[in-house]
Amino acid sequence: MEFIMSDQIKELSNPGVVSRQLLNPDNSKSTRVTITEVHLEVGASQPRHIHETSEQIWYAVQGSGKLLLENDTVMPFLSGDVVRFADNDVHGLLNDGEIEFIYISITSPPIHFGYAYHKGN
Repeated sequence: MEFIMSDQIKELSNPGVVSRQLLNPDNSKSTRVTITEVHLEVGASQPRHIHETSEQIWYAVQGSGKLLLENDTVMPFLSGDVVRFADNDVHGLLNDGEIEFIYISITSPPIHFGYAYHKGN
């Protein structure tokens, strides 16, 4: 069993985006998943990107935004929605709503997301 205390949860940030690394290679021995809680301020975005060897599942906890998909396609993503991205699926997110957007991301196999953020605490 692993128990991760709140002081073991690292936060990574980019302008307008905070990613709380709930379960990742820094605080867990899991070889199956990474779990993150991502917060986007109003107007903030995560640019389109892919994960070559991992799939992701996002669960929208709060707010409304737009999924940024392949070929400049956008799709609404609202609180309560779930989306799954397979390996190599283009994905990103724009918070075009009126409140902070929060979602939970589950990535398998795990990814250490430090590379995608400017700083952590």
